[in-house]
Amino acid sequence: MNRAVFLDRDGVINRAIVREGRPFPPPSLEELEFLPGVAEAIDGLRRAGFRLIIVTNQPDVGSGKQQREMVERMHERISLELSVDDIKVCYHVEQDDCPCRKPKPGMLLEAAAEWSLSLEKSFMIGDRWRDIEAGQAAGCKTVLIKYEYDERQADGPDAIVNSLFEASELILSGNI
Repeated sequence: MNRAVFLDRDGVINRAIVREGRPFPPPSLEELEFLPGVAEAIDGLRRAGFRLIIVTNQPDVGSGKQQREMVERMHERISLELSVDDIKVCYHVEQDDCPCRKPKPGMLLEAAAEWSLSLEKSFMIGDRWRDIEAGQAAGCKTVLIKYEYDERQADGPDAIVNSLFEASELILSGNI
């Protein structure tokens, strides 16, 4: 069985747009800005044998605030510029109660089946409580990138860090 690092997108891979203390995805390809150290973190994890899988909620598509084509163009760019293996997306809104929308673990479970992953040997890195709960529900170790958003806080992540690069160093050190 392979091991993976599951990555949230906005706030982990790219800069989230924060309005009134809450994070939102960039509205356009031009505003998709990779965070510092992301490529190096992903490359280091890849060299260590991890699969890299982005798992992202994009409810603005389901609510009509964003075009699915724009999200797919952003993912094409991410795939071209970063060494990720897969990108899983949930386009549903909360009211749809779908099994893939984080905090439910559906995207992680789907990826685990497709990529023959051991979830117990895998990690979920996110910047919101939804990411941490999805990782916990799937049986992964969890790492929270701390931003102090004005929303519910994550309960019991295995580690709290300031960036994806710091999370990758912690994982690669074996100290989590």
